[in-house]
This record gives sequence, C-alpha cells and structure tokens, in this order.
Amino acid sequence: MSEGPVLLTRAGLERLEAELLELRTVRRAEVAAVIREAQELGMAQIDGQYEDAKNQQAFLEGRIREVEKMLELAQLIDEEAAHQSKEVRVGSTVTIRNGDGRRFTYQLVGPAEAAPGEGRISHESPVGRALLGKKRGDKVLVTAPGGQVEMSVVSVA
Repeated sequence: MSEGPVLLTRAGLERLEAELLELRTVRRAEVAAVIREAQELGMAQIDGQYEDAKNQQAFLEGRIREVEKMLELAQLIDEEAAHQSKEVRVGSTVTIRNGDGRRFTYQLVGPAEAAPGEGRISHESPVGRALLGKKRGDKVLVTAPGGQVEMSVVSVA
C-alpha cells in the first residue's frame, strides 16, 4: 500500500471503521477460541487445525494493520463539491452510455473503496481516469482489455 492519502467517502470511512471494530472485537475472539480449541484437542489433531488457526490469526492481524493504516492516511472526499461540479471528479456520480447504448451509473472513489458491482469505481481505473475532468455530452475513449471502448457522459452529479 502506498504512503499517499487514502481517498474515502464518508460512507467508505464509516465502513472501514466498522470493519476495524469487527476485526478487533468479534473476529479476534473467534480466532482465539479456535486456537484454544485446537490446543485442547491434543497432539493427534493439533497440527492441522492449530496451523490453520494460526494462519487465520496472521491474516486477521495483517488486515487489522492494513485498515488501521488506511484510516491513519484517510482523506475525506468532498462529495458536496463533487456533486455540485459540472466536471467529473473524485466523488462525482456519473452516468455513462457505452457503444451499444447501455447506461451505467458510477461514483468515482479512491481505490480503497472501489466496488464496481456496487457502482463505485476507482478514479485510478481505466474508466475512472478517462472520465476525470469530462462534462455532460463529452465522449471518452477507454482502453480496456478487450480493446478501445467509446463512451459518452450522460450526466454528472
């Protein structure tokens, strides 16, 4: 993870804070219980289950450190300014129409909270980069794995 700012919407910040709380309280206790259980089973069972539990613990602690670092570097996106802007910027909600006429609506967010299936794309993604600075009616050309894709900006909010 880079040391630069982690751009987050208010909702993204709240999701990360909730995840961290869940990891520290609920998940840590669950993993500790699994480790205790594996230790109580004795030598016959301990190797595989204990090793798995310790791996879960290592993954959990790594994720906790990762989320803590993201929160430490968090910079809130000014969604109000983005929604008032006529140009696409981080925080904007933009509706695009692709070459076959289908419409898609996305919010441009930082990479930490990108979830294309939920309508949030990173401003660093090919589509996000192509859309930044564009206005309603502009056409954009996106280089995708399948080749060049032309899109037009239907609305910016």
